[in-house]
Amino acid sequence: MTLHDLGYNQQIEKDRQLLGFDVFDIARVSSEHKERYTVKNEKGEFEAELIGNLRFSAQSRSDFPAVGDWVAVTEYDEGKMLIHGLLPRQNSIQRQAVGKHGEKQIIAANLDVAFIVQAVDRDFNVNRIERYLTLCYQSKVEPMVVLNKVDLISQEDLELKIQQICKREEKLVVVGLSNLNKTGFDDLKKHIVKGKTYCLLGSSGVGKSTLINNLSGGVLMETDSISESSQRGRHVTTHRELLVLESGGIFIDNPGMREVGIADAGEGMEVTFDEIYELAKGCRYADCKHINEKGCAVIEAVDSGKFSSAKYENFLKMEREKEHYESTVAEKRQKDKDFGKMVKRFKNLKNQSKR
Repeated sequence: MTLHDLGYNQQIEKDRQLLGFDVFDIARVSSEHKERYTVKNEKGEFEAELIGNLRFSAQSRSDFPAVGDWVAVTEYDEGKMLIHGLLPRQNSIQRQAVGKHGEKQIIAANLDVAFIVQAVDRDFNVNRIERYLTLCYQSKVEPMVVLNKVDLISQEDLELKIQQICKREEKLVVVGLSNLNKTGFDDLKKHIVKGKTYCLLGSSGVGKSTLINNLSGGVLMETDSISESSQRGRHVTTHRELLVLESGGIFIDNPGMREVGIADAGEGMEVTFDEIYELAKGCRYADCKHINEKGCAVIEAVDSGKFSSAKYENFLKMEREKEHYESTVAEKRQKDKDFGKMVKRFKNLKNQSKR
């Protein structure tokens, strides 16, 4: 395996030279386990950890390596490396961290394409597809939709589901396949290019790990069936992992996501809901929220049937989430600022008492 097989390119080499990391080896993060990592390069696969300075200088979680990142490393023992620096990310898909207000979680870094995987039987949901699309567009990652388990429905039903998606998202590429009988895999493989990095996004149980196994022709990922009691997928994939297929594609499998929280996805929203932003130019008020204002061009288009009411409702829901996230971030910054002032006052009082 070469670095180019892992996705290395001229821009990464240029960044490496500019940062002075050419004195180190280079590797790509393939998995992460609470600040302990596995990295890969042309020499093989290694366990890795951060040097102390890198760990203590990090300002936020995004300053730590994520799966898909390129890092500067040195080998200090057999099968073990130290991470000395993180190269600039080409992009990263992020969502609002579950249970942590105002924080973002990096799902994967340095991606070319994201496969949004849904099962046609129980998981199919166009609103959720739009959420994933927003994450992709915000990160400048090309999205594709993969509808799995097509062996469970008729061809007519499959075409209706594809029409539902394309009616809301006209330019989106949609591929139907079956992990069971391998239908559609030839079509999917046409979109996989050697040296490019792909990530799989979707809920538990939609067949992401089985998809990778079928593409590789082997068993790279552990798989499981749907729970009979809850009809939900079991979290077989418990951490993100980067895998290189013999055919040349680089895949990052992700644990199933039951929550797709929208963070600072302003630009992503503008692409996903571009028709709404275009209609908004005709609103009477520049600060129109498109809820109940008079002279709202968006509401008029929905009421007249010229625009999808389902897409409109999804837009309003995601816009509220985005605004809540932004207000939470502002509140968190103010709290940090107030805490800093308190610490400064305490130090001043302490110094005065010593005089």
